[in-house]
Amino acid sequence: MEKDTLDKINRFTRREFSADELYTFSVILCDNDIDRDCECFSDSALEKLKELFIGRTGIFDHDASTANQNARIFDTEIVTDEQRTTKYGVPYRYLKASAYMVRTDDNKNLIAEIDGGIKKEVSISCSAAKRKCSVCGCDKAVQSCSHIKGKSYGGRLCHIVLDNITDAYEWSFVAVPAQVNAGVTKKFTDDGTSKSAADDITGGEHELRRDIRRLAYFSGGRQAVLLAEAAAKNMNRLQLEGLKKAYEKLSGRNKTEVQLSAETENDAAAVYKL
Repeated sequence: MEKDTLDKINRFTRREFSADELYTFSVILCDNDIDRDCECFSDSALEKLKELFIGRTGIFDHDASTANQNARIFDTEIVTDEQRTTKYGVPYRYLKASAYMVRTDDNKNLIAEIDGGIKKEVSISCSAAKRKCSVCGCDKAVQSCSHIKGKSYGGRLCHIVLDNITDAYEWSFVAVPAQVNAGVTKKFTDDGTSKSAADDITGGEHELRRDIRRLAYFSGGRQAVLLAEAAAKNMNRLQLEGLKKAYEKLSGRNKTEVQLSAETENDAAAVYKL
């Protein structure tokens, strides 16, 4: 292990560790391609996440408990693959992170699983204040437009561009991430595509419910998510907007999009279906 790497790691430790005491590995956190939920990060979002993820902890399945912490990011970089393009035709870019763990008897099996490719997929938890429609540029965090993500308009796939990142919370090992190459935590439909039907209204309500679950999680954990789901179950869109604002005020993150864990399964699997 190079001295520069050790120096970066020891910025986060209470004493200086030797190379023999540490285990390091790299992960791809997210990228700029369209994922299964027809969303992607802007280049500026990747750059902000590059800055914010330094020092962030790694956990399992976005279970935010102290006992669940297993690694920490000590370095990040944006990598551009000139041999590959995204689904919308620009060079493919991804956020790569370097993480470390202190070798202990308790985590030797985890280290073996990482080396063996068993623990591989990760997803991130962050907050994006802008959710721009790729067709018209409308910020769907503020207002709706007539375009439905997952549908094509003039030969272009409508998707949401996540921008204006306000915070990065953590990253997790997960079974099935939303992004193919890494895993950004948000929901997609059971068949792996966006709902194509009728619905800016239904789609809008779906996103409101998703936002409420996310905000509830950060304001009070899993129990708060269960309570929020019960409260929102029979609400109309206007009522859902009011509930979302209440949780935004409670969490102190007005007009932010909180992204959470592998939204590839159901509410029972993660308690907070995203």
